[in-house]
Amino acid sequence: MKRVEAIISNEKVLELNDALKKAGVGGCTIFESRGRGKGPKPMVESSRGTARYVSEFSVRANVLTVVEDSDVEKVVNTILNTVSTGSAGDGKIFISPVADAVDIGTKKHGEGAIT
Repeated sequence: MKRVEAIISNEKVLELNDALKKAGVGGCTIFESRGRGKGPKPMVESSRGTARYVSEFSVRANVLTVVEDSDVEKVVNTILNTVSTGSAGDGKIFISPVADAVDIGTKKHGEGAIT
């Protein structure tokens, strides 16, 4: 099993969620995050719109799923085809091994826990 984590633009979350469903991904976890990279920092206006300042962090979405090894390329290609604009700052995908998974309700271990 592999954990596939994509850090993407918030604007692409719904589109990616739909694409992952169509690709047969059973589930994913999505959460908002803040971070910094090499790219330009976003400009932010104050609450009354009277001042602008450079934000230290960019707001992104993390999309996380665990899939069988045979599905990794399909998931990565789905992410790339859905969120990539060809510009710097589109995001990153991280793939890491998962030693085991346990479904709390059914008590199944391994790949049975993620299907």
